[in-house]
Amino acid sequence: MADLRTETMTVNMGPQHPSTHGVLRLVLELDGETVVSVSPTVGYLHTGIEKTCEQKKWQQVIPLVERMDYLGAQSNSLAFCLSVEKMLGLDEKMPARVNAIRVLIAELQRLSSHLVWFGTHAMEIGAITGLLHALREREIIMNLNEMLGGFRFFPSYIRVGGLKEDIPRGYKEAVRAFLDRMPGKIDEYETLITKNPIWMDRTRGVGVVSYEDCCKWGLFGPIARAAGGDYDVRRAFPYCDYDTYEFDVIGASNGDVYDRYLTRMAEMRESVKICSQALERIDPVGVWACDDKRVVPPPKDQVYTEMEALIQHFLIYSQGFKVPAGDAYVPVEGPRGEHGCYVVSDGTNRPWRVHMRAPALFACQALHKCVVGGMIADVIAVIGSLDVVMGDVDR
Repeated sequence: MADLRTETMTVNMGPQHPSTHGVLRLVLELDGETVVSVSPTVGYLHTGIEKTCEQKKWQQVIPLVERMDYLGAQSNSLAFCLSVEKMLGLDEKMPARVNAIRVLIAELQRLSSHLVWFGTHAMEIGAITGLLHALREREIIMNLNEMLGGFRFFPSYIRVGGLKEDIPRGYKEAVRAFLDRMPGKIDEYETLITKNPIWMDRTRGVGVVSYEDCCKWGLFGPIARAAGGDYDVRRAFPYCDYDTYEFDVIGASNGDVYDRYLTRMAEMRESVKICSQALERIDPVGVWACDDKRVVPPPKDQVYTEMEALIQHFLIYSQGFKVPAGDAYVPVEGPRGEHGCYVVSDGTNRPWRVHMRAPALFACQALHKCVVGGMIADVIAVIGSLDVVMGDVDR
């Protein structure tokens, strides 16, 4: 037996594969069913969005950045707007009511993204019922998005200088009804999955990554917190008054697929808590943008009656606004971790450079730390636990 020659096998998983979360290709080297090496190949979904942003006015960039990480669309637009507002000197002038609405939107976006993660992750391991339950609640969030901006996926509601418009009538009541419903539904999900023996066998001790390796490979968010870290942008670099909200930074210690599952499930509960606090801070009537005529168009009643307002409205929508020369980077805590936007301005009405820090890209490059030495059947479980969105990678 000592002289028995063995050969490894090379297997392509993807890019056309239902469980690689988009067009991700993995070149796997296998010794039997054990993964010897893995080489992720990206680029099949390349859109050139970052380059396209250089040809658009500042406000026109928002619909583009929302289409990168399409499950965290409004986290993308929030990071972009905060970076531009920092260069404009508006970061300290945003009304508290606007910040509260932004926090509410960001946490609803986190819930929406985590619901898609939960449903697809469970389905890929064999728990199909989980997907049906998760999409039921996500549909409500899509309806809330439609109330805000008319679009379910990409409402483009967060704008430089504030918001698109005030929240519509009935929105607060609809959000409150959803928040009252959500804790019981999360209990349902956990009843289905958390103590299921098959789920535990498929996830515990699988895809382990240490916190030290997370730091080396730029993995933050739920992945790092499941490995023992406590870094959360909302706590480390507060934005939108997050430092005034009460919530816990949830984590675990084993850094495996199961702990990443537990971390995200707990995060959904914390997001419900934050949303409830934000909702209490939103007065029925109030401002929805900062008081800066450079970027915020005047009210329509003034446009119809005052020449100065008409001219301002025309200039903002036809020529856009200019941003002082310089650069800025503002991170936010997106559904997949630190999601930051680096923006460079040359003093014109268009950005000179827009670059997003994509958490999913870092997850892809660290994939080998999680799967090498494991079984090929566990690769799908690991990808699901990393919550990769290829639109965020191939931007």
